[in-house]
Amino acid sequence: MDNQTEVTDFILMGLTDRLEIHTFLFVLFLILYVVTVLGNATIVCVVVTESQLHTPMYFFLSNLSCLDICYSTVILPKMLTGFLLAHQRISFAGCIAQLHFFHFLGSSEALLLAAMAYDRYVAICNPLRYPVIMCRNTCLLLAAVPWTLGFFHALMHSVLSSQLHFCGSKVIEHFFCDIKPLLRLACSSILLNLSLLNIVTGLIVMLPFCLTILSYLYIISFLLLKVQSHSGRWKAFSTCSSHLTVVGLLYVPVLFNYLPPSSGDSPQRDMIATLMYSVVTSFLNPLIYTLRNQEMKAAMKRSLGRLLHYLRM
Repeated sequence: MDNQTEVTDFILMGLTDRLEIHTFLFVLFLILYVVTVLGNATIVCVVVTESQLHTPMYFFLSNLSCLDICYSTVILPKMLTGFLLAHQRISFAGCIAQLHFFHFLGSSEALLLAAMAYDRYVAICNPLRYPVIMCRNTCLLLAAVPWTLGFFHALMHSVLSSQLHFCGSKVIEHFFCDIKPLLRLACSSILLNLSLLNIVTGLIVMLPFCLTILSYLYIISFLLLKVQSHSGRWKAFSTCSSHLTVVGLLYVPVLFNYLPPSSGDSPQRDMIATLMYSVVTSFLNPLIYTLRNQEMKAAMKRSLGRLLHYLRM
């Protein structure tokens, strides 16, 4: 320990070392990033400006869109610069900050999806009391809790990671500072970090997932037992289809990435899984919630019509 020099920066390995495809990847991920930001920002603007969308479901959707904008911004700009530079350096402080915001936004999104599932459960299974149960204060609380818990969950990882000592290689086998590839470079004990990663992060992943599944089990049983008409069942369940699709896109790669033991993982597997639940899901969310939602498409047409009218004046 006495001869150990203080680490001031790391080198991100990046998505691939094949320089001949870096230009193609730069263009591809730049398009993904621009579409992600514009698509999610459009949803937020439409929800804010259209009074017909001032309901709990769209309030939570606008929160999800804000998370997706921030989530992709934590990863993609740094990745894009990596495609243009031979070596992608990141300072120690920048690495810890990226780790913090990635886990902050990711865990917040998982918790928010559970809150959205509860909203759909109340709307379908208890429609008469829905305006009372999902009042303004309840919605604000259900939105604030994911952001707050996500922040402190990420703070735990970032503080503990910042206290580690690093030696030897400074190359992080990832395209951003995720916690598992960073821990592989530590030369001090990482037992506490791994334990918290497996236990606390596992709970952050599994508890919202179980609550979401439980909500939909109640919804399905209610529709089968209480709703007699096939059209009524389909109409009620169609309001959940977009949310279920997003849950699947998020949780399949997350469970694949974080639930197995944290030692002996494959860097390539981690990177592919991370791309799926952070970049691809954030890109697809606006398409899922607009293309499959007639109310949202109608609101977007009205907003576009007003915008064109103002531009012509």
